[in-house]
Amino acid sequence: MGQKVSPRGLRVGIIEGWQSKWFAGREFARFIGEDVKIRKFVKAKLQAAGIAKVEIERAAARVKINIFTAKPGLVIGKKGKDIEDLRKDLKNLVKREVNLSI
Repeated sequence: MGQKVSPRGLRVGIIEGWQSKWFAGREFARFIGEDVKIRKFVKAKLQAAGIAKVEIERAAARVKINIFTAKPGLVIGKKGKDIEDLRKDLKNLVKREVNLSI
């Protein structure tokens, strides 16, 4: 019987890119935990928007989150009110400055 290989792990670097783009030495475990919290929070809060992918990039004291969605209007809301609320909630979750793009 053959070995099982993850399809995503097989394609990273060839067809797909990484979902998280950052480097950490001793803080690796904390960053992984924050990434999981961010992804769960975004997918739970924006379930109706059809979230396809959440990419996370880190630089110094800033976290950049790219949300790929089928319905960006539901995420942004009227006059950008919903996106500002989401940015505040994420800032409270990670305790850092958050840059959000849809």
